[in-house]
Amino acid sequence: MNDPSIEQLLQQFGLSDKEIDTYLAILEQGEAKASVIADEADVSKRHVYSVAETLADRGFVEVNDHVVPTTIRAHPPESVVDTLADGLEKMEPALESRFSQAAPRSESFEVVKSRVTVLKRVAELLGRAEGEVMLAIPHRLLDDIATELRDAIERDVLVVLLVTGADPDDDLALDGLASVARVWGQPTPTILTVDRELGLVAPPEMLSRANNAAQAIVFAQEQLGPVIVGSFLGNYFPMATERYATEPEPLPTTYHDFRHAVLQAALHIRTGSAVHARVTGRPLHGEDGPAELDGVVVDVRQSLLEPTNSSFPVENTLIIETDHGTYNAGGQGAFVEDFEASTVELKLV
Repeated sequence: MNDPSIEQLLQQFGLSDKEIDTYLAILEQGEAKASVIADEADVSKRHVYSVAETLADRGFVEVNDHVVPTTIRAHPPESVVDTLADGLEKMEPALESRFSQAAPRSESFEVVKSRVTVLKRVAELLGRAEGEVMLAIPHRLLDDIATELRDAIERDVLVVLLVTGADPDDDLALDGLASVARVWGQPTPTILTVDRELGLVAPPEMLSRANNAAQAIVFAQEQLGPVIVGSFLGNYFPMATERYATEPEPLPTTYHDFRHAVLQAALHIRTGSAVHARVTGRPLHGEDGPAELDGVVVDVRQSLLEPTNSSFPVENTLIIETDHGTYNAGGQGAFVEDFEASTVELKLV
């Protein structure tokens, strides 16, 4: 490496041109009197003393003022580089914190390179949830977002939680953190979807090991959200062991998230209660079908609560017996059912 490149690099660490000339002169001498360094750097002897004190404070040199005449000795370059690297490492958390606050929110996709920022994004997205959350997260990080999960439950958000990297037999405190929670001992990607259109995906190693090159993706795409939900429910959630399910909610209640309505209907039916549903939406296979279903829920097909009985992982269906026949109702994006629901009112018969 030639001298101009060295000078440019040292400028990046805040050294002025005269400080760089003085430091390079000290390096070339190894150890020398101020007068010798002044001649080599073409600066005054007084300037050498002033610069040497600054360089000593930053770990570049040592001023030996206990001898006469005073000498200035360069620290080994390896030691200087280690000192600079240590300073940069200590600077990273503060830089990340400020960068997180200024990161763009309007983009459809954001690449995240820091574990700190991944956790911030998870917390932010959980705070925006209005209807439904699907989350797979390592057990050791659960406490970091526990407050946001509890707040989501308090807002009546459906929270489907998969805790990874933990023994299913461990005593985990999951009450109040989820509507349904399962535990799996294997590491998985960190996956989050919020209201089927916002979310995050991070590879396992990004949150388990420091200083790796893995990156996470934060997205705001309603076309992508259902795909990630399908992967979560189809590939990861079925492999885990159910550890927690919420108690049935008081009825009547109106649900705008269909999966939430299905879960609550299943919970009530399992207690022996008869559930009545009034479903608004649209027929899927003919314009002459009903615009509303009003009747008793005679069966539920679902994959959230054990034992599951869905024919495919994302199937969530209410089977409703009305005065005009029995219909299958699905949620947003339904395609195999008779009816696509927009709202569901459940009440006990």
